[in-house]
Amino acid sequence: MTESHPRISKAVIPAAGLGTRFLPATKATPKEMLPVVDKPAIQYVVEEAASAGLDDVLMITGRNKRPLEDHFDRNYELESALQKKGDAARLAKVQESSDLATMHYVRQGDPKGLGHAVLCAAPHVGHEPFAVLLGDDLIDPRDPLLKRMIEVQEQHGGSVIALMEVAPEQIHMYGCAAVETTADGDVVKVTGLVEKPDAADAPSNYAVIGRYVLDPHIFGILRETEPGRGGEIQLTDALQQLAQDEKVGGPVHGVVFKGRRYDTGDRGDYLRAIVRLACEREDLGPDFRTWLRSYVAEEM
Repeated sequence: MTESHPRISKAVIPAAGLGTRFLPATKATPKEMLPVVDKPAIQYVVEEAASAGLDDVLMITGRNKRPLEDHFDRNYELESALQKKGDAARLAKVQESSDLATMHYVRQGDPKGLGHAVLCAAPHVGHEPFAVLLGDDLIDPRDPLLKRMIEVQEQHGGSVIALMEVAPEQIHMYGCAAVETTADGDVVKVTGLVEKPDAADAPSNYAVIGRYVLDPHIFGILRETEPGRGGEIQLTDALQQLAQDEKVGGPVHGVVFKGRRYDTGDRGDYLRAIVRLACEREDLGPDFRTWLRSYVAEEM
C-alpha cells in the first residue's frame, strides 16, 4: 500500500430517510429498525462494515431516528436481567450490536438527497478515503463485496462503486454506469454515470447498488453540485464529475457483483429477503423450509 492510498477505516451509513414505502409501520419506527428475521436491517449493514475492517462508523440520521442510537448502545438493565436468568445466549446477542464498532451519529437537518447526506460526513471523515453503505442493500457475508472494493481502491486510488447487471427494463430504477473493461474480470473503469435513465438512453445495463468507496475529493464536488433528479443533490452527479476528470480525485472503478444481495427497500423484496435468509439459517431453516414447501404445495 502506498502513502497516497491510506488505509480505509471509516464507514458512513446514510439513515435519514422517512421510509414512506413502509407506512404505517415506519410512522414511529425507523425503517432501518424493521426486523429481517430477528435482527434489524441496519445491524446487517454495520456487521458488514466491521467485517471489512471498518471499525469507525458514522451514521447519518434524522428526526425520529433515536432508536438507531439506542440499538447500538449498551442496555445495562436488560443485560443485568439476562445475567440473573443465566441466559447467556440472549445476553451475547444483546451485547453483540454494541461491540461491533465505534459508532458516531450526525443529523441531516434537511432531506436533500444522498449526496447531501454524504456531505454531512465531511467533518468526521476529513481527508481520508471512506466507504458508504446504504441500508436498503444487504450483502450476504459469504460474498465479501466491500472487502473487494477496498482492495481495488488501494490498488488504483480514486473511488470505487458497486455494480450489478440488471435487465434493461429495470435500469430506470438505478444509477447506471458507462464502463470500459480492465485486466481484472470483475473490475471495470467507469467513464460516465447517469441517474435512473430510460432504457433507451442507458449507456449499459450496469446498475449502481448501495456500496461505495469514495475519495475525499467528493466532498468538494458535492458542495458545488446543484440539485438534480427529484430536486435532490445526487451522489451520482458528483461521481460523474470524478469519472470525467481523473485529475480531481483519481479514477472511478466499478466492481461487478454477482453474489447474493437482499433488497429490503421494497415491500415485496423485503419479504423475499426474510424468507431467503430464514431458509438459510441453521437454527430456523430445516423446519421453516419444510413448512414453506407444504404451504406452497397447498396454495398451488
